[in-house]
Amino acid sequence: MKIIELELLSDDLKGTEKFYKEVLGLHPYSAEPGLLTFSVGYTKLIFRKSNNLKPVYHFAIDLPGNRFFDSHNSIKSHTEVLPVEPGNDIANFTAWDAKSFYFLDNNGNIIEFITRYPNRAYDPEPFSSKSFICVSEIGMVTKNVPELADKFVTEFGLPIFKRQPRSDTFTVVGDDEGLLIIGEKGRDWYPTKITSLSFRTRVLFMDKGCVWHILR
Repeated sequence: MKIIELELLSDDLKGTEKFYKEVLGLHPYSAEPGLLTFSVGYTKLIFRKSNNLKPVYHFAIDLPGNRFFDSHNSIKSHTEVLPVEPGNDIANFTAWDAKSFYFLDNNGNIIEFITRYPNRAYDPEPFSSKSFICVSEIGMVTKNVPELADKFVTEFGLPIFKRQPRSDTFTVVGDDEGLLIIGEKGRDWYPTKITSLSFRTRVLFMDKGCVWHILR
């Protein structure tokens, strides 16, 4: 599963443009009014103007394994990296064979930079925004996690992620290239105390040669 486009809301496009330029090294390429568009690897990341909704999302950006610590040092020099436990800001997900760290953007979105070692991604060039592979995860918040997970499995043929057992409050759908993170409304986004709420989200993704669209 590959996330081709991800569209989120932002109350502050000007602040978002500044943050993503200065912290992530990304530059927008769309001049369409009310929209801010970045290229994150092969994913088009779009922010649409909202008015006083205070939307907050969780999404992840994939990095090659040999650029994980370079990215960690770069982000840490521009903004705070969130602790995952006392004295440590890097999460080791043994079951996922992955390593990640987290920080907040100007909107309060919980951004995760992650390396998934099964993908064996390698970047021969020095770290920059060109090292980003894609947006690989987006959080989907719902009152009924099993129902939404089953809907994605039935409608799109996506599997329950093999590295994460499903539960009534948290289920992951997809594969090592792309994931829909389904969390129960009111659950805290790891590793924060930020409560998960549902905001308008549009996802265009490809799986097994088919292109699918989610708007919710």
